[in-house]
Amino acid sequence: MRIFRHPGWSMVMVGFLGLTAHGQEGAQVQNNSAPAAANAVAATVNGQPILEAALQRGLKRLPPEKQAEARTEILEYLIDNVLIDQQLQQLRIEVAAKDVDARMEQIKGEIKKSNQTLEKALTKLGLTEDELRGQLTAEMRWEKYANEQITEKDVKEVFDKNPEIFDGSMVRARHILLTPPAGDAAAAEQAKQQLERDKQQIENEVAQGLAKLPATADAITRERERAKLLLDAFAALARKQSACPSKEQGGDMGWFPRAGSMVEPFAKAAFATKPGSMSDVVTTQFGYHLILVTDRREGLPTKFEEVKDVARDICADRLREQLVAKLRPTAKIVLTPQAKP
Repeated sequence: MRIFRHPGWSMVMVGFLGLTAHGQEGAQVQNNSAPAAANAVAATVNGQPILEAALQRGLKRLPPEKQAEARTEILEYLIDNVLIDQQLQQLRIEVAAKDVDARMEQIKGEIKKSNQTLEKALTKLGLTEDELRGQLTAEMRWEKYANEQITEKDVKEVFDKNPEIFDGSMVRARHILLTPPAGDAAAAEQAKQQLERDKQQIENEVAQGLAKLPATADAITRERERAKLLLDAFAALARKQSACPSKEQGGDMGWFPRAGSMVEPFAKAAFATKPGSMSDVVTTQFGYHLILVTDRREGLPTKFEEVKDVARDICADRLREQLVAKLRPTAKIVLTPQAKP
């Protein structure tokens, strides 16, 4: 579970990334097989079909061994894009054709600098020019909506209240993820209780291990042993129970910043937890998490004007997450089971 800020279509085309931004996209399936027919429907969102071809554009830029792991995350993101664009169209957020034309010309100009052509880029991505225009329109519709919603006060407030986002602070953490079926309140409660039991079990194992140390052990020795016991016990449970691919590494998510990498509830909880400690149960769109923070690197102070654009991006990310959280519970998302290889 690692959510990076995704590029808009302008950057996608220039870099040939193939990870779509808004429009005909995603489904929630588990394993990656041979590419489906271009017009195969991977899912529908409130009746709007989403093509397997869009998912393949996202997976194409990844090495084969990473595709199965990335598939669900990309699909979830693409479903969210459809939900958002449907909502913005209902709100009558309009984008002028001339503005889309200007964005198209910008893309063509950037591609030309790389001695490429738009036609070659479209072929590489498996897109038609009309499809690209549709994607750009949706992207620009979101930009317009976000700009209308986000004020200068919002941007400054994010900077003032979250210095660790902008100063380069990093944490390293492990987690155990449980993913009960969506909409199943009983299963969700069971997942939360299981993680609470896991936390207690880990704490008990650490206490039992420390009790075996000689009474003469000094504070440094005890703390070093406590950290080792905590990590070992947590990693063992992650390998056994976690639904995240990171289970193979004992739940290790590596180093990450306060924003732009992990979804907000996860990042917020991790940065609020002291190194060598576990969080309470954390809820995200992926499920329920128990987080162990293993290390932290403090950053350096920075000035608002130097990171103003980053602060605005973070406001937009949070606005997106809030909108998705509002739309998903009432959305009708029908997933097409993926054919076996």
